[in-house]
Amino acid sequence: MTVTTELNVSELVEKACVKTGLSDFGDDWFREPLDVLVTSLNTEASLSPLGFELTKHRLTALLSDRLRLRELQRKNPSVLDVEVRVAAEICGLPRTGSTLLHRLLSASPQVTSTLSWEVAYPIPFPEEGPDAELRKRRAQERMQVFAQLSPDFGDLHTVVWDGPEEDVILLDRTFVSMSYDSFYWVPTYGDWLRSADQRPAYRELREWLQVLQWQNPSRAGRPWVLKSPHHLTAVDTVLDTFDGCKIVMTHRSPVNAVPSYASMVRAMSSQYSESVDPVRIGQYWSRRFASTLQDFAASREARPDRFVDVRFADTVSKPLEVARQVLDALDLPAGAADDRAFEAYLEQNRTERHGSHSYAPTDFGMSEDQLKRDFDFYSEVYL
Repeated sequence: MTVTTELNVSELVEKACVKTGLSDFGDDWFREPLDVLVTSLNTEASLSPLGFELTKHRLTALLSDRLRLRELQRKNPSVLDVEVRVAAEICGLPRTGSTLLHRLLSASPQVTSTLSWEVAYPIPFPEEGPDAELRKRRAQERMQVFAQLSPDFGDLHTVVWDGPEEDVILLDRTFVSMSYDSFYWVPTYGDWLRSADQRPAYRELREWLQVLQWQNPSRAGRPWVLKSPHHLTAVDTVLDTFDGCKIVMTHRSPVNAVPSYASMVRAMSSQYSESVDPVRIGQYWSRRFASTLQDFAASREARPDRFVDVRFADTVSKPLEVARQVLDALDLPAGAADDRAFEAYLEQNRTERHGSHSYAPTDFGMSEDQLKRDFDFYSEVYL
């Protein structure tokens, strides 16, 4: 299916300016990733009419948030002085237990994490009170729409509007984000992303964390525990940007993880295109993850003291023990309050747990033997 019309960067920028009444984007470094993304969307993504409208709305909203960020910093310069300390970025291939680990660790009273409603709407609305009720309601409504567009997604991944969520959604506003080639077929953008200098994007991630911390003084003194597979594309940049941050790497056999993620990508991208090729998706992500893990090995070898390993089987079978071990590795020894919080979250998780879904490597043009061969370098070391 061909694109019915084209996205235009200049029009998107102008629309954001009109929408907000603002015009100062600050440093325009973001124009390169935005240009690459829009070109790839126009030439490769085969957007449906609905997908085109949703994407145009989304990109305009992200550009609007960039404008609002600069305006907030201009009016409240003290936000730039907020000290941000990141204790951990939880990484690993998708579908490796990183979400369970993140939500479990986020329950600890010693740390803080990005929440779903605030990564969706990080800037206060005009005349909004400190309880952020309008943004929270918008987030709930947005989640309901998402569930209607992708009814099978809940079987793949539980999303809670007020629960911990990936900080990569903040990075979406830089247009340097794994979100885009997960939701769209944009391989040219994906190739660009793997070779891009992500330092400007991570500097802005720090600024977004400053904004969230500034809005909620109770976060002062508590380090962030963040999570996203995206950070595997920029491990060294993460470690350079956030002093003292450790990479918590979740491990699961790629024979299981890669087809599982391909299944998720198929569900997500079906919202935006009626031309979704599962074999093409599987081959793309298999190649991409193999390359990413090879790069990860080199980063880890250079700074082994900045990495913590967690195996999927352990997270599932003994989550409390794993959570305590990770906090210890982050120099945040777990106490009785942490144990109570972990137990409470696990009980909550039992009620929220999503359904099961079935998939096989052959659904996505892969075989178990091929995956074992392609990821042999990883499995021999970490599994």
